[in-house]
Amino acid sequence: MGDLVKNTVFGNVYAGKKVLVTGNTGFKGSWLTTWLLELGAEVYGLSLDVPTQPALFDVLGLRRRITHSEADVRDTGAVRRIVAGVQPDFVFHLAAQPIVSRSYEMPVETVTTNVVGTANVLDALRVQNRPCTAVIITSDKCYDNVEWPWGYRETDALGGKDVYSGSKGAAELVCKSYYHSFFSKDDSPVRMATARAGNVVGGGDWARDRIVPDCMRAWSEGRTVEIRSPQATRPWQHVLEPLSGYLLLGQALYDDARLNGERFNFGPKAEHSHTVRELLEALSRHWRSGAPDPAYAITGNIPFHEAGLLKLNCDKALARLRWTPVLDYNALIAFTGEWYYAFYHAPEKSAESGFALTVAQIKTYEQLAIKQKQLWIQEQ
Repeated sequence: MGDLVKNTVFGNVYAGKKVLVTGNTGFKGSWLTTWLLELGAEVYGLSLDVPTQPALFDVLGLRRRITHSEADVRDTGAVRRIVAGVQPDFVFHLAAQPIVSRSYEMPVETVTTNVVGTANVLDALRVQNRPCTAVIITSDKCYDNVEWPWGYRETDALGGKDVYSGSKGAAELVCKSYYHSFFSKDDSPVRMATARAGNVVGGGDWARDRIVPDCMRAWSEGRTVEIRSPQATRPWQHVLEPLSGYLLLGQALYDDARLNGERFNFGPKAEHSHTVRELLEALSRHWRSGAPDPAYAITGNIPFHEAGLLKLNCDKALARLRWTPVLDYNALIAFTGEWYYAFYHAPEKSAESGFALTVAQIKTYEQLAIKQKQLWIQEQ
């Protein structure tokens, strides 16, 4: 249980609880699983497969640390059986088709995974009809992005010009309808809320068509990385930032029924909005073994629509949850670069060393949160 003897993290609400993480083999799911294990949770996973090679799930040896079930979130019967077997106290639903470029290649898979999959998880909780706190993670792409310069609020219009964005907006509508139809009733034992975040970076992401994984694969082999849209601006955040928001939301929802059915944005500070070019230049300076020269090259091949600007307004998370980001931009770069450097330059790779590295970053993040007097962690 890590440092729980010294620190109270998220009110110790996850210690000894059964927590089901869907999409647990993905990048965010693996980080969340690791943090939950450190919080003393009994973690269960539901995923169709391991999505990349290498994969953080394998690097950390998580299969032997949790109870893992392989199933397609689109399979209604399988999802119901797994939820019934686990009888979770908490559910974090991350299972998704998360890649914009793939949504152009596999639009029906994207829609069914992101929309029907979400409905299946909610319906399994409805059928179980036992106490459970569910945090449903969608995406900042759920908003109808008109590329205005201010952040989107939870009440802004849903939508999107691409199938991926549309699927995330539709998933939010499914959550809203399930809440009002089933979970808003006074006698409902299920509480649910949705969380929206995006442009997450950090060690252990090897998904295709994401800028940081593309860079790390290329630079580790001494190659120049090709980028499509160097001036595209993104509100970059380390993976631990939204995860702290999800975990805090789970704690708050467990404690306070008034948050049932609510929606929350979890994004970085405004000064973390940087162009792709600026991000790569910062990462290349941090790549201690020396990135190739040039570190990146601009390609004119832009095969699908990508938004140029998308920011979140997180005032609601501040007001209702007292949540704020912990890392400044330099720390975000350092956390990310140091993880990958340690992985690619380790003399001997093992699940134990990978797990220890990841836990060490979680503990460093917690210590920074203590120094900033974040309310979700208290030093004892």
